[in-house]
Order: sequence, then C-alpha cells, then structure tokens
Amino acid sequence: MKYYSLNHNAPKVSFQEAVIQGLAADKGLYFPESITALPQSFFDTIENLSNEEIAFTAIQQFVGDEIPAETLKQIIAETLCFDFPVVPVENGIYSLELFHGPTMAFKDVGARFMSRCLGYFNKDKKDNTNTVLVATSGDTGGAVASGFLGVQGVEVVILYPSGKVSDIQERQLTTLGQNIKALEVDGVFDDCQDMVKKAFLDETLAHKNLTSANSINIARWLPQMFYFLFAYKALKGQNKPLVFSCPSGNFGNICAGIIAKKMGLPIEHFVAATNVNDTVPRFLVNGIYDPKPSIATISNAMDVGNPSNFIRIQEMYGNDLAQFKKDFSSYTYTDAETLAAMKTIYNTDGYIAEPHGAVGYLGLKKELENYPNAIGVFLETAHPIKFLDVVEPALGVTLPIPAQIESVLNKEKVSTKIKTYDELKAFLG
Repeated sequence: MKYYSLNHNAPKVSFQEAVIQGLAADKGLYFPESITALPQSFFDTIENLSNEEIAFTAIQQFVGDEIPAETLKQIIAETLCFDFPVVPVENGIYSLELFHGPTMAFKDVGARFMSRCLGYFNKDKKDNTNTVLVATSGDTGGAVASGFLGVQGVEVVILYPSGKVSDIQERQLTTLGQNIKALEVDGVFDDCQDMVKKAFLDETLAHKNLTSANSINIARWLPQMFYFLFAYKALKGQNKPLVFSCPSGNFGNICAGIIAKKMGLPIEHFVAATNVNDTVPRFLVNGIYDPKPSIATISNAMDVGNPSNFIRIQEMYGNDLAQFKKDFSSYTYTDAETLAAMKTIYNTDGYIAEPHGAVGYLGLKKELENYPNAIGVFLETAHPIKFLDVVEPALGVTLPIPAQIESVLNKEKVSTKIKTYDELKAFLG
C-alpha cells in the first residue's frame, strides 16, 4: 500500500514512511492509494469473529507486508485490551462506549496502535530517536502520553491550550514523566495545532525526526474504523439500518467510519455533531469551507475551528457535495442545548452522558427523524469522570473515581509554559 499527499505535490510513500513522517513535505495529509472492499462473507459472519480478528482483517490492507502478520496481530491484541460495549439508552438508540481504555477516551485505540507500530519500526535503530509532536484539545494528549510511555526510541512532546482542558485531562498528560513532556500554550487548540504543523515543515528541525500522533497521522486515524465494525457486530442481529452520530472536532472518528463504509460496512448514514465550532455544518448549508478561530465550550475536545481530517472526507467523495450529502449530515449545538440533553438522557433513561456524547445524541435524534426504521448509535468518546466539573452539577450526581483516573490525581503536574513558535523551537532544540 502506498500513501499520497492530499496536496498532490509530494512523493508517494510506504505505510512506514507515512507513519514516521506524519505529514507530507507539501503540508498535505497522507491518504491510502486504494480502499479495497472486504468480502461479503466477512460481514455475513462477523458475529462469529473476535474483535481482534475483525480489526486484523480491516487494517491489514493498509499496513501491507511492512509489519509481519503475526507482529501485527500482537500489536492489535495490545491495542484492543479493553471492551467496546454498545449500551441501550432508549428505544432504538444506543451508546457506543469508547472510554474503557487506560486513559478513558476513544483515542486510546489509535495512540496504542501507533505507538506499537512506531516501536516496531524503531526496533533496530539504536541511535535514532523519533520525536512525537502532538497538539491536544483534551483527550489526545493523555492517550498519547499513556500509549507512548516508555516506548524505545521515542520522545513525546504534547502541546495543550492553557486553561482549556479539564483538570483530569491535564493531569493525564503532565504527570507521567519519563519520555513524555508537556507544553502549556498561551492560546487555543488551533494555536497548538498550527505550531505543530509549522514545526513539521521547519527544515532546521529535521534532526529531531518529528512525527505527529494527532489524527493527521494514518496510524492514529485508521484504527478508529474498528469502532464501527464492533458496533455493527453487536447490532447486526436486529436487521435494521444503522445511523451513526459522531461528536466531531478534528473529524478523525467519522472519517474512519466513512472508510469502513467504503470497505463495505453497511452504514445507512453518518452525522457529524458539533458544538458551536460549526465550520462543517456551515459548509453543508452554503458549500463554502470557511474555518474560523475556535471557541471554548464545555465539550472542549471538539473546540476545533479548522478540522484537519475533513479534507480526507472530501477526498473520498471526490469533492462532490451532492454525493457527500447522501451519506453525511452535520448539525451544531450550543452549551445550553448540550446541558439540557445531558439532563434529559439522565432523567429519562438513567444514563450519564458527558458533554461530547450529549452532542452526539442530539445530532442522532435529529437525523433519526429522517430514518424512522433505523437504529441509532452515538459515540461516547470519553468517560463522564473526565468532565466531572460539568457533569456533577448538571445532573446532581457524585461520580465514583475509576482506578485509571485515581492513579494520576495525586501526581505532580510538570509542564513548560510557551506562547510562540520560537519558544517551541527552542524547547525542541
């Protein structure tokens, strides 16, 4: 499998090169040269397969022979070491819980998969260190920190916006030490992401062997297709059309879901549910892609004004807006609407949704008006405990602290404050 730049002005590369480089030399995101549909027999018998078997079958074409099959199976086994339950919330609506991993966020899957791929590629490089440079609006940082902790030949530098991540999220990315460093940026997430992209293109930093663990990296992004396959396996027996609603920030999850659909997974429709950072909902209304600076909300992991992965989605539909709209809708919701949804879900169904999941629920409810015979699935991307300052007062509950979170609460935060790209560059050396 070869990967090409979506800016179409850089050489095609292998899976290994795409993982290590992160971003193409022409600033473009990498995209697979082909997407081959899986055999119908795979979907016909998916309920008889383990999650590990499903994941291996789905990802193998994108890795090719660059990682031996047995090694790839081991990487997948270490990646999928937790559950992905599909939980009934109300009649015809389910929550796909993606928060049962070590940092209690969906990004555990991509971060663990990528870290192990990079570890494999580095196994024979005694003196060569890769620097993973990543921007986070919330959960990415903690998942990357956990996934890469102690990985040989990899240094991790995480940029996060000061005061705009939750206390637990901040502790997960600032307390691990070892090969993990945190930079607290005076700005918003988009400032962090812009610094990361600029560093990749800075030739004076070539000696740092920079790569990204944001969803711009194919090894972080592609494994997210697994979620949709697992949900289909769980719900297939109901023999109804499936509508998926993804709370969307950088659009990596929903982009991976569309890849799964292109591979033959029978998904009727996708919803990208956003907070007030509404670049994509506006695009679907007027056909103009007009990114704006991000706005802080209670669903902070979605506070993205210029979602990186949307260009990949456009590529899969040949930039044909009419075709795109057949498979895809996008709606935007305020903090007030999000809080009201959290209360409704809890009071009606006894289910505790955090702000991102609540946004996904709202988008799903709206879209199901168009698909009355479908089953709806919204993605719960993080455990409510990560947003206890929002969830507890909104619902009047006290959340028990899970073991994964307890382990970081009393550790000392260590971060370096920066404001400019030059400060980042000086830190990287």
